[in-house]
Amino acid sequence: MLHVRVPPLSRLRRLPPEGGRRPQPSEAGSAAATGMACSAAIGHWGPLWLHAPPAARRAAGFTLVELLVAIAIMSLLALMSWRGLDGMVRAQEQTRARADELLVLQAALSQWTADLDALQAIDQTEPIDWDGQVLRLTRRGTATPDEGAFVVAWARRAVNGTDQWLRWQSPPLRTRGEWTIAWQRAALWARSGGAGSAGTERGETVLLPLEGWTLFYYRDGAWYNGLSSSATASAAQGIGPTAPTNIPDGVRLQIVLPPGRALAGTITRDWVNPTNGGGKS
Repeated sequence: MLHVRVPPLSRLRRLPPEGGRRPQPSEAGSAAATGMACSAAIGHWGPLWLHAPPAARRAAGFTLVELLVAIAIMSLLALMSWRGLDGMVRAQEQTRARADELLVLQAALSQWTADLDALQAIDQTEPIDWDGQVLRLTRRGTATPDEGAFVVAWARRAVNGTDQWLRWQSPPLRTRGEWTIAWQRAALWARSGGAGSAGTERGETVLLPLEGWTLFYYRDGAWYNGLSSSATASAAQGIGPTAPTNIPDGVRLQIVLPPGRALAGTITRDWVNPTNGGGKS
C-alpha cells in the first residue's frame, strides 16, 4: 500500500499563508512533487469509492437475482393463500349441502309422522295399505273440519336415473266414489309415474334419494312384516263398519339411504297409534 503524505492546502497555494511568508522555491517544488505523486496514486489505484466495503456498495439497490427471488417468494405465498381460501369455500359448501340434506330428511320424516297421526277410517274403505312398493293411506284434513279426506301415497321410484322417495296427495275427497278413484290413481302413480317425469304430476313431491324401504306393523303385541299374512289378516276382516280396526297399533319404517350423503345407511322410525297404541315402541 502506497502511503502519500499530502501537505496542508495553504502550502499548495500560490498565495502566502496566514503568517504572510511566501513559500520558498524549494518548498514550492516539494509541493508540486507531492501533487504529482497524489495524481499518480489516484490514477494507479482508481477512485476511492471502488474500494469501499461490499455492504456499502449493495446498499445502493437490489440486484436482478434478488428481485427474481423476491417475486418467486411472493408468488408462492399468493398461491398458498389462494389454496387456503379455496379449501375454506369448499368446506363451507359441503357443510351447507349436508345441512340442507338433513333438513330435507327431517321434513320428510315429520310429514310421514303427520300422515300417520291423521289416519282416518271410513266405512267400506281402507285406511292404510302396503304392497311392498307403495303405501297408500286415507287421512283427514287439518285446515278446516269440513275439508274432507285425502288419499296419500308414499313410493320409491326412479327419477332421472336415481331412485327417489316420493309423496303424492289427492285433492280433498267428500264422497266414496271420489275416494275410490283417488285410491286407484295412487296405485297407478306409484307404478307408472303419473303423467311422466317427477314434478309433472299434480300433488307429487320428490323428497330424497332412497335405496330401499320396508314397513312393519305392530299388532297383537308383536311386530310383523307389512306384507305378511299376520299383518294383513285383521285388516281383511275389518273392511266395513268396523274399519277402525284396520289401523295398526304401530308402524315401523326402515329406509336405506345411499352413501355419499349427510346420513347414509339404515334409518328406523317408529310410529305409535295415539288412540290405542299405548306405550309401545
